[in-house]
Amino acid sequence: MSAGGRSLRWLIDKWLTPVPGRPIRLSRFSYSTARELRCIRVESFLATGPLEIFFFRHDDGSWRVFPPAPKRPMMGAYDRAA
Repeated sequence: MSAGGRSLRWLIDKWLTPVPGRPIRLSRFSYSTARELRCIRVESFLATGPLEIFFFRHDDGSWRVFPPAPKRPMMGAYDRAA
């Protein structure tokens, strides 16, 4: 379950609205570049042709249609006990 209480199934229903006779196919699609992206490809067929949507898993456990922001180098000041 995602942080907002919305599951991947809920998002698929929201974006694709399953209809009898129009199958929805899920396929795992993770690729690795400089970082590991976890995502699912959802395929369906509309009257106008095929439709594919990618859902990305974020670090907080939520699924979204946009990829997580890249982790950037950070500088920080830590309290040092003297």
